[in-house]
Amino acid sequence: MIISKQYRCIHSASCSCIKGHISEDVIFIVFQQMNWNPKLIAAFSCACKWFDDLAKRVLWKEFCNTRAPKMMIDLQSSGSHSVDGSWRALGKLLIYCSGCSKGGLFNNLHISGHFVYKTRFSRTSGKSFLLPQCRTDVLYVSDPCEHLDQGEDGDIGYFRGMFKSFSMSKVRKLLIKRGARLHATEVCPYCKAKLWSMRDANMIPQSASCRLGAYEDCIEYFVCLNGHMLGVCTLLPLSESEDASEFE
Repeated sequence: MIISKQYRCIHSASCSCIKGHISEDVIFIVFQQMNWNPKLIAAFSCACKWFDDLAKRVLWKEFCNTRAPKMMIDLQSSGSHSVDGSWRALGKLLIYCSGCSKGGLFNNLHISGHFVYKTRFSRTSGKSFLLPQCRTDVLYVSDPCEHLDQGEDGDIGYFRGMFKSFSMSKVRKLLIKRGARLHATEVCPYCKAKLWSMRDANMIPQSASCRLGAYEDCIEYFVCLNGHMLGVCTLLPLSESEDASEFE
């Protein structure tokens, strides 16, 4: 069911149109019983602006804390109860592979975005995407979402990630120091912030291709101003022994 978004008053204690609305506590309990279902949260946020505000402040945060509890504890361990960007953007990043369109971030590739049931994000893997001088930064990166048999492009993998406290990271400082330019037209599919190309900044280490199982010269990833990372790679083909082991 498609619900058209309606913009109404964000209710205050003195607002007359609050009459008839159930309380935030009741809404919290309802969504808790539904295990913070992301599709229902998205539909709920379209009903009115007050619902949308509640979803951004509370529901998406609880969804993230439930879906990736250890990662969320770490991202908030610096003393902040929020994350860079927004909880809704992070919730989308956890469950959505953005794909790409022709003429966009990844040139001629066109693969539709899609929801993924489950993705593993690893802080250890994140170290492989950082230059040696930046490896005190904390970056969580997903396993590649594989899109096989893409014609001449071969097997394509999409990956995504999230920096902890990106505004204070060494990666951000190095991007600025090197005078890296933000992409002229494209924005982050998760939070709509501007993007830096890590390839243009010459900040993709060789260890990234080893971690992804990809060709070294066929990796590109971007980082947005809020610390969301998205990238693409051409995956190395399985060897005959690896291919056979899948069916044993």
